[in-house]
Amino acid sequence: MAIQNIKTYKYQEIFSLQTVQFEKACIVNKPTQINTYKIFWIKEGSGIYHIDFERYSFNDGVLFFLFPGQMFSVTSEKIKEAYQLSFDQDFYCVQAHDSEISCNGVLFNNVYETPFVKPSEKDSQKLDFIIDSLVDEFENTETAKYDMLQAYLKQFIIHSVRIKKEYNLIKEDEETKLFKDFSLLVSQNFKKLHSVSDYANRLGISPKSLTKHFQKINSKTPSDFIKNRIVIEAKRQLLYSTDAIKYIAFDLGFNDPAYFSRFFTKATGQSPKQFQKAQKESS
Repeated sequence: MAIQNIKTYKYQEIFSLQTVQFEKACIVNKPTQINTYKIFWIKEGSGIYHIDFERYSFNDGVLFFLFPGQMFSVTSEKIKEAYQLSFDQDFYCVQAHDSEISCNGVLFNNVYETPFVKPSEKDSQKLDFIIDSLVDEFENTETAKYDMLQAYLKQFIIHSVRIKKEYNLIKEDEETKLFKDFSLLVSQNFKKLHSVSDYANRLGISPKSLTKHFQKINSKTPSDFIKNRIVIEAKRQLLYSTDAIKYIAFDLGFNDPAYFSRFFTKATGQSPKQFQKAQKESS
């Protein structure tokens, strides 16, 4: 986001709320790796964001959800009113609370591929109330401040999940549950497990059956899903790691750096070195 006219409320170094009220185009910035969980609520404004090298344009009333490790950059933005919530795992653990509110894989670590939610006017009124309550609590000096702030953040996330499920027609049926379980397994193991059969075995089904489940929800194939996750991480490391390309290859589970280079080139149309050079020249 642009940096002018931002008011920040902070609890220690683990949770913060920023309010933005101005109308000015942002200067183009280079990709930055996110190190906390972030929620951007653009109430009034427009722009173009890049998240994990994918381009997303938006207008008024949109919520973006980012998680640690993702790449984020701004091509342009013109914001009249917006909010940013930032928190780390010590303040609110997305994975630990997933059984309660199912936000992991829906908002964060999103398996549905669109990292944003568009609330209705009625939804926005509810989110406004939560934001106002957070501001009041940040300014409060009473006891149990941690618990109250966490409770309001949880309300904001719960309501966002409801919006996402209502307007994006996300159903808790067998196929989507399997898709979510597969995606989360990939996010946890993609550096060491590269084959569809590795994940199918852990899910207790055959690779062929897993592929058929994906076809029912019109998703990319399990193989493409795994490859895409590896490529995203490869791009992140090629941009921000100081390691040599061969060590990045080893970290991603490739025993042969030359094979990693062929894999990356086939997926992106550029070799790892060409990708690094192109990104440096464009920044």
